[in-house]
Amino acid sequence: MKRRSKTKFTQIHVSIPVRLLEDLDQSLSFNQSRSKLIAGLVDKYLDADIASIQTMTTRQIMAALSCRDDVNPLMKELLLQILSQSS
Repeated sequence: MKRRSKTKFTQIHVSIPVRLLEDLDQSLSFNQSRSKLIAGLVDKYLDADIASIQTMTTRQIMAALSCRDDVNPLMKELLLQILSQSS
């Protein structure tokens, strides 16, 4: 017996360019769900902890990089020196 999901779904209607939809459909395998992919993208977009890099200034990107654990210590030091200078 298949277990039912407790998550409720609703259908929506959106308009996107035909070519974009065709490209999306071509990139998905037979087993992948277009709806699941779009829901995941919307979820990521709404995630408050993740700022879109497209909306960030170069200075904000540099500050974010300096806070990461995987940044080389020399790079972190250089980033902090640049950020400490007034713009």
